[in-house]
Amino acid sequence: MNTNAVKKTQGRRKIAIKPINNQSSRHGTFSKRRLGLFKKASELCILTGAEIAILVQSLKRQRLFTFGHPSADSVIDQLEVEKKKKESIQESKMVNNNNYNEGFWWNEQVDGMGIDQLEEFMSALGELKKKVTMRADELSMINGSSSSNSSMKIARFGVRINS
Repeated sequence: MNTNAVKKTQGRRKIAIKPINNQSSRHGTFSKRRLGLFKKASELCILTGAEIAILVQSLKRQRLFTFGHPSADSVIDQLEVEKKKKESIQESKMVNNNNYNEGFWWNEQVDGMGIDQLEEFMSALGELKKKVTMRADELSMINGSSSSNSSMKIARFGVRINS
Protein backbone atom coordinates (compact mmCIF):
# COMPACT_ATOMS: atom_id res chain seq x y z
CA MET A 1 0.00 0.00 0.00
CA ASN A 2 1.23 3.37 -0.92
CA THR A 3 0.62 5.86 1.91
CA ASN A 4 1.70 8.74 -0.29
CA ALA A 5 -1.27 8.32 -2.63
CA VAL A 6 -3.53 11.34 -2.79
CA LYS A 7 -7.30 10.83 -2.63
CA LYS A 8 -8.99 11.79 -5.87
CA THR A 9 -12.46 12.42 -4.32
CA GLN A 10 -13.57 14.25 -1.24
CA GLY A 11 -15.74 11.33 -0.09
CA ARG A 12 -18.17 11.77 2.77
CA ARG A 13 -16.81 14.61 4.75
CA LYS A 14 -18.49 17.57 6.34
CA ILE A 15 -18.58 20.68 4.24
CA ALA A 16 -19.05 24.19 5.47
CA ILE A 17 -22.51 25.65 5.02
CA LYS A 18 -21.96 28.62 2.75
CA PRO A 19 -23.67 29.99 -0.35
CA ILE A 20 -22.92 28.04 -3.52
CA ASN A 21 -22.52 30.45 -6.43
CA ASN A 22 -22.06 27.92 -9.25
CA GLN A 23 -25.56 26.99 -10.52
CA SER A 24 -24.68 23.43 -11.55
CA SER A 25 -23.00 22.76 -8.19
CA ARG A 26 -26.01 24.27 -6.41
CA HIS A 27 -28.39 22.04 -8.38
CA GLY A 28 -26.33 18.92 -7.66
CA THR A 29 -26.13 19.73 -3.95
CA PHE A 30 -29.87 20.38 -3.83
CA SER A 31 -30.62 17.04 -5.50
CA LYS A 32 -28.35 15.10 -3.13
CA ARG A 33 -29.71 16.79 -0.02
CA ARG A 34 -33.29 16.33 -1.19
CA LEU A 35 -32.74 12.62 -1.79
CA GLY A 36 -31.00 12.27 1.57
CA LEU A 37 -33.86 14.04 3.31
CA PHE A 38 -36.45 11.82 1.62
CA LYS A 39 -34.44 8.70 2.50
CA LYS A 40 -34.23 9.67 6.19
CA ALA A 41 -37.96 10.42 6.24
CA SER A 42 -38.68 7.03 4.68
CA GLU A 43 -36.58 5.29 7.32
CA LEU A 44 -38.37 7.20 10.06
CA CYS A 45 -41.75 6.15 8.66
CA ILE A 46 -40.73 2.52 8.51
CA LEU A 47 -39.22 2.45 12.00
CA THR A 48 -41.88 4.41 13.86
CA GLY A 49 -44.99 4.18 11.69
CA ALA A 50 -45.14 7.97 11.49
CA GLU A 51 -47.07 9.68 8.74
CA ILE A 52 -44.87 12.31 7.11
CA ALA A 53 -45.23 14.79 4.26
CA ILE A 54 -42.29 16.84 2.99
CA LEU A 55 -42.57 19.61 0.41
CA VAL A 56 -39.34 20.95 -1.13
CA GLN A 57 -39.16 23.71 -3.73
CA SER A 58 -36.13 24.20 -5.97
CA LEU A 59 -34.78 27.69 -6.41
CA LYS A 60 -33.87 27.69 -10.07
CA ARG A 61 -36.91 26.17 -11.75
CA GLN A 62 -39.37 26.69 -8.91
CA ARG A 63 -40.30 23.00 -9.06
CA LEU A 64 -42.04 21.34 -6.14
CA PHE A 65 -40.83 17.95 -4.91
CA THR A 66 -42.92 15.97 -2.44
CA PHE A 67 -42.47 12.95 -0.24
CA GLY A 68 -45.24 11.41 1.77
CA HIS A 69 -45.98 8.26 3.67
CA PRO A 70 -48.55 6.85 2.96
CA SER A 71 -48.87 9.72 0.46
CA ALA A 72 -48.31 13.45 0.70
CA ASP A 73 -51.94 14.17 -0.23
CA SER A 74 -53.35 11.91 2.49
CA VAL A 75 -51.07 13.40 5.16
CA ILE A 76 -51.96 16.95 4.11
CA ASP A 77 -55.68 16.07 4.04
CA GLN A 78 -55.38 14.59 7.54
CA LEU A 79 -53.64 17.77 8.70
CA GLU A 80 -56.48 19.88 7.34
CA VAL A 81 -59.08 17.66 9.04
CA GLU A 82 -57.25 17.98 12.37
CA LYS A 83 -57.04 21.76 11.97
CA LYS A 84 -60.80 21.94 11.39
CA LYS A 85 -61.42 19.73 14.45
CA LYS A 86 -59.23 21.98 16.56
CA GLU A 87 -61.05 25.09 15.33
CA SER A 88 -64.46 23.56 16.05
CA ILE A 89 -63.35 22.53 19.54
CA GLN A 90 -62.11 26.05 20.22
CA GLU A 91 -65.38 27.50 18.91
CA SER A 92 -67.44 25.17 21.10
CA LYS A 93 -65.31 26.11 24.12
CA MET A 94 -65.98 29.77 23.42
CA VAL A 95 -69.71 29.09 23.05
CA ASN A 96 -69.69 27.10 26.29
CA ASN A 97 -67.85 29.91 28.06
CA ASN A 98 -70.41 32.39 26.75
CA ASN A 99 -73.29 30.12 27.78
CA TYR A 100 -71.77 29.36 31.19
CA ASN A 101 -73.43 32.34 32.78
CA GLU A 102 -76.78 31.64 31.11
CA GLY A 103 -77.60 28.45 32.98
CA PHE A 104 -76.53 25.22 34.56
CA TRP A 105 -76.85 21.65 33.33
CA TRP A 106 -79.70 20.91 35.72
CA ASN A 107 -81.74 23.70 34.11
CA GLU A 108 -81.76 21.96 30.71
CA GLN A 109 -85.06 21.40 28.95
CA VAL A 110 -86.15 17.77 29.32
CA ASP A 111 -88.71 17.94 26.51
CA GLY A 112 -86.19 17.06 23.79
CA MET A 113 -84.42 14.29 25.73
CA GLY A 114 -84.72 10.61 24.92
CA ILE A 115 -85.23 7.90 27.52
CA ASP A 116 -81.48 7.23 27.89
CA GLN A 117 -80.73 10.92 28.32
CA LEU A 118 -83.52 11.26 30.88
CA GLU A 119 -82.16 8.33 32.88
CA GLU A 120 -78.67 9.87 32.88
CA PHE A 121 -80.15 13.22 33.85
CA MET A 122 -82.09 11.67 36.74
CA SER A 123 -78.99 9.81 37.91
CA ALA A 124 -76.93 13.00 37.83
CA LEU A 125 -79.63 14.84 39.78
CA GLY A 126 -79.62 12.04 42.36
CA GLU A 127 -75.85 12.35 42.74
CA LEU A 128 -76.18 16.11 43.11
CA LYS A 129 -78.85 15.62 45.79
CA LYS A 130 -76.55 13.24 47.70
CA LYS A 131 -73.66 15.72 47.56
CA VAL A 132 -75.84 18.60 48.73
CA THR A 133 -77.25 16.50 51.57
CA MET A 134 -73.77 15.38 52.65
CA ARG A 135 -72.48 18.96 52.60
CA ALA A 136 -75.49 20.19 54.57
CA ASP A 137 -74.90 17.43 57.15
CA GLU A 138 -71.22 18.43 57.40
CA LEU A 139 -72.16 22.04 57.96
CA SER A 140 -74.76 21.13 60.58
CA MET A 141 -72.15 18.95 62.38
CA ILE A 142 -69.66 21.82 62.34
CA ASN A 143 -72.22 24.27 63.67
CA GLY A 144 -73.45 21.59 66.11
CA SER A 145 -74.99 23.48 69.01
CA SER A 146 -76.24 26.34 66.87
CA SER A 147 -78.36 24.03 64.71
CA SER A 148 -81.54 25.53 66.09
CA ASN A 149 -80.38 28.95 64.91
CA SER A 150 -79.27 27.63 61.51
CA SER A 151 -80.93 29.16 58.50
CA MET A 152 -80.62 25.87 56.57
CA LYS A 153 -82.99 22.99 57.22
CA ILE A 154 -82.94 19.64 55.47
CA ALA A 155 -86.25 18.82 53.83
CA ARG A 156 -87.23 15.40 52.58
CA PHE A 157 -86.38 16.11 48.92
CA GLY A 158 -83.48 18.49 49.23
CA VAL A 159 -82.30 21.61 50.95
CA ARG A 160 -84.60 24.43 51.89
CA ILE A 161 -83.14 27.78 52.85
CA ASN A 162 -85.19 29.78 55.34
CA SER A 163 -84.97 33.54 55.07
